[in-house]
Amino acid sequence: MSADLKPGTKAPAFSVQTTGGPKRLKDFAGGHLVLYFYPKDDTPGCTQEALDFSAHADAFRKAGATVLGISRDTLAKHEKFAAKHNLTVLLGTDEAGEVSDSYGTWEEKSMYGRTYMGMARRTFLIGPDGKIVRVWPKVKVKGHAEEVLAALAE
Repeated sequence: MSADLKPGTKAPAFSVQTTGGPKRLKDFAGGHLVLYFYPKDDTPGCTQEALDFSAHADAFRKAGATVLGISRDTLAKHEKFAAKHNLTVLLGTDEAGEVSDSYGTWEEKSMYGRTYMGMARRTFLIGPDGKIVRVWPKVKVKGHAEEVLAALAE
């Protein structure tokens, strides 16, 4: 993770195509943004994470927060994924990797002795002023949406 992205620092600006149209960081000013990065649409952990955030969509809205999930999948794949699972959270595409690079979520991973580059499952809570309020550097899917909601209530 980028060492400078910690609570109190300004969140890197971004512009992405989402399942709800084009969005920029400044579009969320005045409210909280739950910006979560995930590896791939329609895989077990990523599906569960999106379902959990969607299940709590009303609670996030009542807390003044918007949830935006970002991966390097295409917008068409996001739309298919959202329709298949009735997802209510926004999904943004970062095909070029600019957003994941600026948030330090594209990193070297290893599996079965092989190293490769991939998306880290990481969440940033960004405040109404555009500053990072909290970072979850290593997300465990189970209970994560509830943990983020609890942080919003603090």
